[in-house]
Amino acid sequence: MNQNCINLVGTKIDEVRIDGCMDKFTADLEAIKNMGINAVELPVHGLDAIINGKLHYRRMEEVLSILKDFSFAYSIHSPNPLNTMDRENPQLHAEVLAASLEFADQVGASAVVVHPGRFIPEELFGILQIRDLLQTEKDDLLAREALMIQSIAGQFPNVTIAMENARPYLSQSPYTYAELIPELKQQVLLINKENVKINLDFGHLYMASTFYNFDPIKAVEKIKGLIAHTHIHDNFGGVVHHFQKQQTHQLCLGKGDNHMPVGWGQIPISDILQTILPEYKGLFMMELRSRYFKHIKESAQNLSAILSMLETSLYAVKN
Repeated sequence: MNQNCINLVGTKIDEVRIDGCMDKFTADLEAIKNMGINAVELPVHGLDAIINGKLHYRRMEEVLSILKDFSFAYSIHSPNPLNTMDRENPQLHAEVLAASLEFADQVGASAVVVHPGRFIPEELFGILQIRDLLQTEKDDLLAREALMIQSIAGQFPNVTIAMENARPYLSQSPYTYAELIPELKQQVLLINKENVKINLDFGHLYMASTFYNFDPIKAVEKIKGLIAHTHIHDNFGGVVHHFQKQQTHQLCLGKGDNHMPVGWGQIPISDILQTILPEYKGLFMMELRSRYFKHIKESAQNLSAILSMLETSLYAVKN
């Protein structure tokens, strides 16, 4: 059996769990290494590596000193509040994006995950509605985002910006074009940079498919050549309001962006992976909530079993 895909299974370091503490960061890296996992996604925000739009070089040195004792493959998650469509201080958000790529360049990461621009950021939900924006305003924001990302991507040609498809929210969607796979594809093609691709978030895809009533497999088929990174986790596809965050209140109803271990929900993970393989060459990055830290190994085993089955099937078809 070809082990290449299984060797690319990774897990994120949870930004809230470590909360800027280097001791917790080191302990989690050590625990993940002992689970036999080979790749890790680092959150620049959880590491306090960016302060007021600038890379914090003393913290960068601390991170590099810790990482030298590990041999993971790395990807990076840019700060969640980063909004490439920010209208109040777009320069600050551009600096945060550039600092995220600089961080990635220093640690040798393959990709930086970026949440695409939000027409209405979550902090303004309930104050603004998507219907308050004219189409001309949306078009202007899309054009501005494209120019920003083109410029910053050009400064870091060895780092891939992986733009993530978004989850929908009841009563607020579409707060971002990235909820809709064709519109995300259109924006990536407009940006037209070799190092700007898509991060396929399986959980967000499934939630959007139930909300907008589309076939997730057919949607992935149309973008598989643009996918450079993945976030793999499980849920039941139940869309909620943006203020419904408490997992203990959502799980019993099968609702929310659960970020559960692979195999715990009902996302057709195997079918999605079958659609992107064998062309896909990136990491298979599990993005579980910190409440599932003790189940990371179980999730990795479940994901590896799926990949092993698919690789065996693909090898049989090829030969």
